[in-house]
Amino acid sequence: MGKVAIVTGAGRGIGKGIALRLAKDGLDVVVNDINAENVNQVAKEIEALGSNTMAIAADVSNEKEVYAMVDEVVGKFGQLDVMVANAGVANVKLAIEMTASEWDQIFAVNCRGMFLCDQAAAKQMIKQNSGKIINCASIAAHAGFYLLAAYSATKFAVRGFTQALAKELGSYGITVNAYCPGIVGTDMWELIDEKMGPYLGLPKGEVLKEYSKLITMGRVQTPDDVACFVSYLASADSNYMTGQSVMIDGGIVMS
Repeated sequence: MGKVAIVTGAGRGIGKGIALRLAKDGLDVVVNDINAENVNQVAKEIEALGSNTMAIAADVSNEKEVYAMVDEVVGKFGQLDVMVANAGVANVKLAIEMTASEWDQIFAVNCRGMFLCDQAAAKQMIKQNSGKIINCASIAAHAGFYLLAAYSATKFAVRGFTQALAKELGSYGITVNAYCPGIVGTDMWELIDEKMGPYLGLPKGEVLKEYSKLITMGRVQTPDDVACFVSYLASADSNYMTGQSVMIDGGIVMS
């Protein structure tokens, strides 16, 4: 029997890249996003690759919707082998300008959403005595970034939770790891570029150029660059790796 994966935030960007890569690897891939139109389109692309799929529009910060999603997947496929908690949002603003509601909103998606997806998946994986939980962290999980205080805080939280959950689930044969992308050519970085510009006195497009100078590999990252590493985390090759949050950023932050 083949493996079954859920990828959240898979309607576009990194999540879409991961979903398509796992499908190419032969997994059945459930596509989740809050945008129904996007998930339906990605599901069609996965079907064209020959993999079984489901498109589930759900809010990862909503407990009932997350548990219903996992129940629906297990009901159809009989198992859940890989949970990729990829959904995330960014907020570009000085910490002293941020409202409490803005702070709560980014934590709701990036932290509460990750927690709920991991928890729901873990309960099923414990029954199976196996599984892979893969969280989306960031280079901002290793170094806080200017104008990204709340985002950085959420990603530090992802890193810490990944370590703790790995220790709780290791005896069940479940691994928990995270991937840490850098500057990726997605809608999120377009937003960061646009919102940072006024603070830095730079026109649209120039922030991305400036930050890209930090990349040792000399080019902006693609979703496929991230997906290749997530493919490894989802495979048997990573069976002895757990509790890690690994940089896949072209050499911006080195540790």
